[in-house]
Amino acid sequence: MSESPVSSPDASDTPSTPAAPVVLDVWCELQCPDCRTALDDVRALRARYGDRLEVRLRHFPLEKHKHAFAAAQAAEEAAEQGQGWPYVEAVLARVEELDRQGEPFLVEVAGELGLDAEEFDTALIDGRHILIVDADQAEGKAIGVTGTPTYVIGGERLDGGQSQEGLRGRIEEIADRLLAGGEGN
Repeated sequence: MSESPVSSPDASDTPSTPAAPVVLDVWCELQCPDCRTALDDVRALRARYGDRLEVRLRHFPLEKHKHAFAAAQAAEEAAEQGQGWPYVEAVLARVEELDRQGEPFLVEVAGELGLDAEEFDTALIDGRHILIVDADQAEGKAIGVTGTPTYVIGGERLDGGQSQEGLRGRIEEIADRLLAGGEGN
């Protein structure tokens, strides 16, 4: 999704090009109460860093939450329709409703956000986003993700499943270091 910066033949003639944003992968599950709590930190990080921090949702549905896999697919459909994070935030804000209602709730939230709810329903039926969710989950397992939320920034994995205490500060330390050093990842 990120593009290479365009450079002129003589880079010394141009002002310094903006550094690539620091990437923060947030391994999340949309039926997870801890992920709902983590949203405040994600919002604060976005507000502080703006476009210098690329926050990427990575799916890690847990087996103990029966609607988490469908919710991950629905989040991908929302992203495809241009409302990925608003959808994620709306679903996480109402985890209890997702617990009770399941997939119909996911379609209902899409409609509330002005998304094509019929297309959501179709996407959940045809499974068009399953490979993305499976790939995220496999990558998460490969790097040691065991619960949600888990953050990865600058090659460091930070587990937020036990406690959110101090995590935002640690993410800020790493982001500041990476931004100062001009390293995007």
